[in-house]
Amino acid sequence: MYLGQTIIALVPAFNEEHKVGLVVGRIDRKIVDRVLVIDDGSTDRTAEVARDRGAEVQSLGRIRGVGAALREGLDIAVAGGFDIAVILAGNNKDSPEEIPRLLDPICNDGCDLVMGSRYLDGGVGGGDMPLYRKLATRLHPWLMSRFVGVRLTESTNGFRAIRLAVLRDERINLRQRWLDGYGLEVYLLWKVLKLGYVHSEVPCTKVYPPRRMGYTKMKPVVDWWSILRPVFLLGMGLRK
Repeated sequence: MYLGQTIIALVPAFNEEHKVGLVVGRIDRKIVDRVLVIDDGSTDRTAEVARDRGAEVQSLGRIRGVGAALREGLDIAVAGGFDIAVILAGNNKDSPEEIPRLLDPICNDGCDLVMGSRYLDGGVGGGDMPLYRKLATRLHPWLMSRFVGVRLTESTNGFRAIRLAVLRDERINLRQRWLDGYGLEVYLLWKVLKLGYVHSEVPCTKVYPPRRMGYTKMKPVVDWWSILRPVFLLGMGLRK
């Protein structure tokens, strides 16, 4: 429990046996009440390693996509009665030591969704990040800011925390198949902003591992379109 709030950490992972244990092991159990790794159809030892480090594991049985994995984790979090969910990458790009940065604005200031930003003062972005990712992670928040009317420095970073009561709002529909990929995180941010919930950004660290260790599972064209798609479909009123 943290500042009177029950906290669950959600870690979607796919074939991350060499990294997921590092993520789980760095999460402070004095802050986080439950660590749940959602295994998106891994064919390696991801689930076994996560359990060995003390996490609970929800296996999807087949590859369904990071959005589907997050939806599963959020459903479990809501059903479990947790107050706040923190989301971290399963490939050790985030810094679990910075979880309190995400939680404090929710616990103390009434925020509903807090995004980590490597682009705020005090934020750190680094490692073996390809050029197209550097460009895309700056273009996407600039574009989304124009649609939602809120200045954003991050819109694709998965390191975030959400007050789970927000998900009881029937105007937020995570159960759309087109959100099974990377678009779910963008969709959720969009809905929070447009529906008038309180959003904030805090500086964070985002470090990409060396390319030889498999720095990303994203496909440059297909998966980046899945991230851009919610902006256009929601902006033009073609999806709700």
